[in-house]
Amino acid sequence: MRDLPCFGTTFNHPDSTAALRDSCQYFGGLLRCSAFLMLQIRAFQGLRPAQDLVHLVACVPYDVVDRNESAALCKDNPHSLLHVDRAEIDLPPETDPYSPEVYAKALSNFLGLQKSGVLIRETGPCLYLYEQRMGSHAQTGLVGVCHIEDYENNLIKKHEKTRRDKEDDRTRLIDTLSADTGPVFLTYRDQASINTLVDGVKKQAPLYDFTAPDGIGHTVWRIPGGESFVRAFQEVPVSYVADGHHRTASAVRVGRERRAANPHHTGNEDYNWFLSVLFPASQLRILPYNRCVRDLNGKSADEFLAAVGSRFSVTENASPSPAKNGSVSMYLAGKWYGLNWQEDPKADPVSRLDVSVLQDRLLSPVLGIDDPRTSQRIDFVGGIRGTEELQGRVDSGRGAVAFSMAPTTVEQLMDIADADQIMPPKSTWFEPKLRSGLFIHTF
Repeated sequence: MRDLPCFGTTFNHPDSTAALRDSCQYFGGLLRCSAFLMLQIRAFQGLRPAQDLVHLVACVPYDVVDRNESAALCKDNPHSLLHVDRAEIDLPPETDPYSPEVYAKALSNFLGLQKSGVLIRETGPCLYLYEQRMGSHAQTGLVGVCHIEDYENNLIKKHEKTRRDKEDDRTRLIDTLSADTGPVFLTYRDQASINTLVDGVKKQAPLYDFTAPDGIGHTVWRIPGGESFVRAFQEVPVSYVADGHHRTASAVRVGRERRAANPHHTGNEDYNWFLSVLFPASQLRILPYNRCVRDLNGKSADEFLAAVGSRFSVTENASPSPAKNGSVSMYLAGKWYGLNWQEDPKADPVSRLDVSVLQDRLLSPVLGIDDPRTSQRIDFVGGIRGTEELQGRVDSGRGAVAFSMAPTTVEQLMDIADADQIMPPKSTWFEPKLRSGLFIHTF
């Protein structure tokens, strides 16, 4: 027997018991007991844009634009962080975006932004509040750094698989820069104490306040130290990756590699932490992720409609947007139809999703789309583009049938993550998107 300290409490365990292995884990020499694990956030002394240049530095996330779109957004703007996140735009068009030259160029551009004073170092550790406004919708999150152990211990929960090629790309970039240039989008169930702290900070003058070319408003407040927020988040049992699974997985990979290479690793080094924005779940806005299929799998419109009718309750002249979960609107041959079904009370959280029902009852058995991740016959259309986009694709012949979905709810997302399940591909579309470059965590 031996005494094992765990957050100031002593536990007596036989060395060989499974209870010890199950309840406690070692991290950097510190024994952490799962019953007492709590979400870790902390302030960081990172880089941020000079105040008069913030509107030029801040950019859309790297993964919502391709090379040509990135280049167009950066035209006549050498300060955009896309020159770091998508450095291939500064190399010949034929350059492989995953070549060593791209990562070297990203580092050169990153150092150049610092040398020229476009990016400046904070005077001390800070947290930040980050508010986004899109029309009448507003959401405010706390910016800080989260610990990779919380991801490994499932205190930061996932709901999506990552693609190895995309994860490798961000891992190489983060490792080359020794920096997180874009934050991970996390959410948590609302806490009244945190809301009170947020309201207090928002009474102060902001650090940044600007409207981007796409009409999204961005306001940032600086919180030196931020100890009160750190303590308040110790009451948050778990958080959830809403958007940014590849960035999270890549940051964790870099942290593990640095940890393995450091014989004096303690767990407190900056490489153990990754840049995050944590939003209360009640404020998030999820838009639908719609589907458009290019052909009817050899069927005529009448044959296809008959097959749909054998699987769903079908109504004609339906609204292009379903009013609630448990229904889908379908556009076929110039007409909108409503598809409805009875929910299986025994279904698990993933099977109950509208996108799962559509896939399992129609896309796979009727249209032959067995794997929507790889099929070239299906296109996914973000809800920000509206149902007019779906109708236009079918009317023009670019698609044969389109499906307008009700948005997945934040509660559904959290239920699936709590069940350690994976959401189907293209289930959520978050708006507004987080801007990169407003805060940069270095290590």
